[in-house]
Amino acid sequence: MQLKGSEALYKRAEKILVGGVDSPVRAFRSVGGNPLFIKKAKGSKIYDVDGNEYIDYVSSWGAIILGHADEDVLRAIYEASSNGTSFGFTNPYEVELAEAISERIKNAEMVRFVNSGTEAAMTSLRLARGYTHRKKIIKFVGNYHGHFDPFLVKAGSGLATYSLSSSEGTTEGCIADTLLVDYNDINSVIDVSEKNKNDLAAIIVEPVAGNMGVVKPDLSFLKTLRDICDKLGCVLIFDEVITGFRVSYGGAQELYKIVPDLTLLGKIVGGGFPLAAVTGKKEIMKKLSPVGAVYQAGTLAGNPVATAAGLATLKKLTRDKYEKLEDYGQRLEDGLNNILTDLNIKGVVNRVGSMFSIFFNTETVKKYNDIKSINKFPEFFWKLIQKGVLIPPSQYESMFFTLSHNEEDLKRTLEAFRAAMNVLTYE
Repeated sequence: MQLKGSEALYKRAEKILVGGVDSPVRAFRSVGGNPLFIKKAKGSKIYDVDGNEYIDYVSSWGAIILGHADEDVLRAIYEASSNGTSFGFTNPYEVELAEAISERIKNAEMVRFVNSGTEAAMTSLRLARGYTHRKKIIKFVGNYHGHFDPFLVKAGSGLATYSLSSSEGTTEGCIADTLLVDYNDINSVIDVSEKNKNDLAAIIVEPVAGNMGVVKPDLSFLKTLRDICDKLGCVLIFDEVITGFRVSYGGAQELYKIVPDLTLLGKIVGGGFPLAAVTGKKEIMKKLSPVGAVYQAGTLAGNPVATAAGLATLKKLTRDKYEKLEDYGQRLEDGLNNILTDLNIKGVVNRVGSMFSIFFNTETVKKYNDIKSINKFPEFFWKLIQKGVLIPPSQYESMFFTLSHNEEDLKRTLEAFRAAMNVLTYE
């Protein structure tokens, strides 16, 4: 395996891109070495500029679920782009994609497309405050809702990777109305919500945490969040930017049978393009401009190429496809657990649908403080690279697989993980 091309490109990139990247985790700072520069991807494989092939468990950080460069999605992209790449006006694909989302997401009575998960979360916060005429929100330690100032408090993977609890440039005023509680700790939520019941606009949560690794919710936890919001008249926001259309046909809310007031979607909904959405109950969504007084706008929102790609993706994600994903996921989970047992390594595999994480030095992870770091994660990561398996260059990111991952991928993956786990030592 050679990385000369990536090394040369990184040296060029450092001179013109901040840190040589456009998103911090891509810099590989937590694993060392030069970051990979990717030339192409197809199916379950991704290829760097040096021609090295990897089985991909990053999947564009969860945005790819059919497999890279799916032929039907490419065809839809070509057909849409041949008519123009951006109009600045509403197009038919927006309407069709919104209808497809509404069919799958129970509370998606209305949809507003935006360009990123961050923008969706930002909009939902303003919308919840405009709807309730209150200002405070509850968020959970380790949950990430984009880089909007009020959310950058103990916000999961990106900040955790660099041991930061918040971001410079975020003022105390911006985060003063953000109330922090532990994920899966319902007693703390009850206590904080009661103390702030007259000012509480919303509770925002990842129904399956995906930005401190995969952490499953207690069903009673999600149910009680719903009960609290009903009692206090505040808005329950499910951030399903990661889980939407990944963990089930109708997202995490279908899986756990809890209906939020607003749902944030991203990643898969754009079919690999920059696209996200705020969806929810009509009475709340109608507070948005031009119908209501909560302002939001975007030149590229509902872009025809992005919405065409998202629509083509959703059309292929029939319910039987999730059975196929679950089959691969269960065999992967079982195989990884067997390796942990065989090597006498203390660890746990957390998986929901086609997203998973391995946590070392612990037997259970239900909240952020349960996560134990390992000193030799860089060696673990680079051993997987040497064996042709690509995972996120961070201990705190989820891994993802796609419908294109097959039996041979599974075999090679388990062999690579066995070799990589052999390099680990623990404190």
